Amino acid sequence: MSEQKFRVESDLLGELKVPEEAYYGVQTQRGIDNYHISRKKMRDYPDYVIAIAYVKLAAVQTNHALGVIDDEIAGAMAQACRELIDGKMHDNFPIDMMQGGAGTSVNMNANEVIANRALEIMGHKKGEYQYCSPNDHCNCGQSTNDVYPTTIRYAIIRMNKTLVASLTGLISALRYKAEEFQDVLKMGRTQLQDAVPMTFGQEFNAYANNLEEEILNLDRNVKLLHEINMGGTAIGTGLNAVPGFTKLCAANLSKLTGEPFVAATDLVEATPDTGAYVSYSGALKRLAIKLSKICNDFRLMASGPRCGLHEVNLPPMAPGSSIMPGKVNPVIPEVTNQVCFKVIGNDTTVSFAAEAGQLELNVMEPVITECLIESLIWLHNALDTFTEKCVLGITVNKERCLEMVKNSIGIVTALNPYIGYKNSTKVAKEALETNRSVYDIVLEKGLMTQDKLDEALDPKNMLVSHKF
Repeated sequence: MSEQKFRVESDLLGELKVPEEAYYGVQTQRGIDNYHISRKKMRDYPDYVIAIAYVKLAAVQTNHALGVIDDEIAGAMAQACRELIDGKMHDNFPIDMMQGGAGTSVNMNANEVIANRALEIMGHKKGEYQYCSPNDHCNCGQSTNDVYPTTIRYAIIRMNKTLVASLTGLISALRYKAEEFQDVLKMGRTQLQDAVPMTFGQEFNAYANNLEEEILNLDRNVKLLHEINMGGTAIGTGLNAVPGFTKLCAANLSKLTGEPFVAATDLVEATPDTGAYVSYSGALKRLAIKLSKICNDFRLMASGPRCGLHEVNLPPMAPGSSIMPGKVNPVIPEVTNQVCFKVIGNDTTVSFAAEAGQLELNVMEPVITECLIESLIWLHNALDTFTEKCVLGITVNKERCLEMVKNSIGIVTALNPYIGYKNSTKVAKEALETNRSVYDIVLEKGLMTQDKLDEALDPKNMLVSHKF
């Protein structure tokens, strides 16, 4: 095994060895040495790396157009950015997702990779920064404080598309099941008590409609991320960025990505502002809460099989116990519930991190980034798993559900318009105390004729509004 070779680079703190083959440099190496926190690396999230490559490419194009960077260097840097966008060199982003420095390690990681690849393209060796510098060229007219938040925003926008696609898949599965079960009667319940009859089709359609609202909510909130602060540099004053950089960079990023990015009107305000992250995180939390509630319903409806509701059968995915033979647990809704809990917790972290901003910068953006990316990935995976391994395989126990409808005291509600609430209450009470049917008691008391009673208590007549 050959011995690893190193090159020596230097920065403010002194010299440091960097692996000879690495495209990253000394400041990335310090980040590698300093942060062993989450063990999740930037390279593990392709959308994150691609996002910063797009941001850097837009900056290169802007500086070149404004005459700040010459043709050769700009061309080499642009090629390096496009290679990152194509998925190359992602292993050169080994920075831990959790870090101090408000994202400086991430920005410099990108600057160093782009600079060293550009040096190669121009025929120079890695580390010969006099020909293409991570700071003077790759960070020209920029700061971590505008590059990092712009990168986060575009990464979330990209990942939101994947999440919405998964959510759309679940909604389609629920609608498919709604059609399959459109004529299957069941008992509706409020406060875990018998209410009035409904169909499984109505219930599954309600779930689909409920989640469809979340696509609109995600889209509303993701639009807030299109306002960027590129050109604000350190604190939004635009120091070291040439005139025209801000609007042109936003325009270039829009053209490259197809997203409607706009330059913030007040860069000093925009630089420390994390309000868009808070709003988008809230949208993820809202989706998680709704999804978790649906999982709770499925677990409850599938409870049993002999001593619970046993209205539906969830696909058996694993033996449920190491001691109880024959037990099969609702493992897919359970794991989906737990993902939702994590997303809700991440939203709390985002809220605290956003509040912790001070003066002209919020240095807590790395934990905001980590939480949002984690929530996006976990929700996407959970939605796909829940759809494929649970919803599409659900079956219903028609006979069991019909039996519960017929024996329910809740159907007495349908008699209110005919015999009045007070008489209906008396009938319900007697039925409960004597374990007799509502039907027999109403006839015995002569409250309705049999024909009228049959019509009123036909479960299908209780599914829609009608004249009495």
